[in-house]
Amino acid sequence: MDSKLFSTYRKKLNKTQKQMAQLLGTSIKAIHSYEQGWRSIPVHVERQLYFLLTQKLCTDNGDGPCWTQRHCEPEQRELCPAWEFNGGEHCWFINGTICDGVVHNSWKEKMELCHTCAVFKAILKKIDAHPY
Repeated sequence: MDSKLFSTYRKKLNKTQKQMAQLLGTSIKAIHSYEQGWRSIPVHVERQLYFLLTQKLCTDNGDGPCWTQRHCEPEQRELCPAWEFNGGEHCWFINGTICDGVVHNSWKEKMELCHTCAVFKAILKKIDAHPY
């Protein structure tokens, strides 16, 4: 996530930098640094921001859980933490998912795959369509 997108998403949540710092458990200086591009946005901050956005802006997910949308085989479902924890609408948030047959080593690796997935793309489309 780059600084411009971070700032855009903060505004979609209708939060000041101070409020965002409180929500993310960080300093206002860190938020300012993220938005100016002086500091890279840590993965835990990116993850929490996406979670907050989906909770506020994507309340209607009529598409069903990820395993339905992706037509996962029962054997694959049983190995996937999204299935185990009934997190099919938050699969992108759960580490250890096996969408392409392997568990990813990092959040960055996982998000590279998620950005190509129809499930996550639909979420981003809803977030991006929301005015601020």
